[in-house]
Amino acid sequence: MIGLLIIAHGSLGESLIQCATYVLGKRPEGLRAVDLMAYPDSDAMLEVARRQIDELLQGSDGVLVLADVYGATPCNTVCKLLRPGRVEAVAGVNVPMLLKVLNYRAEPLNLLADRAAGGGQAGTFHIRFDHCDA
Repeated sequence: MIGLLIIAHGSLGESLIQCATYVLGKRPEGLRAVDLMAYPDSDAMLEVARRQIDELLQGSDGVLVLADVYGATPCNTVCKLLRPGRVEAVAGVNVPMLLKVLNYRAEPLNLLADRAAGGGQAGTFHIRFDHCDA
């Protein structure tokens, strides 16, 4: 099973975990969050994220890190954590992406990263009034 770590601004990571927990009926194993708001600077966040990844790697088939905004502090921190084939990352985390990876985390890490990106994109829609049953 692939370990999952969300690194994001504010408390977004933990909020996404709470959403997934609600949908699935229980908190998924091997899923953690590091939220930028909880740390005084990016170096402190980096050290915590590094420890989280080391723990998630224990007995797993790798770790997929999900970041919120490409190019922002959480994502730049993720770039320092990548280990090809062991720690991969995808930016743009959202609820559809998280649910997708939770359902396919037995797949190889590189394929799971592709599913994450696809799930995040496929889960976004322009909701038009004429398509709703309102």
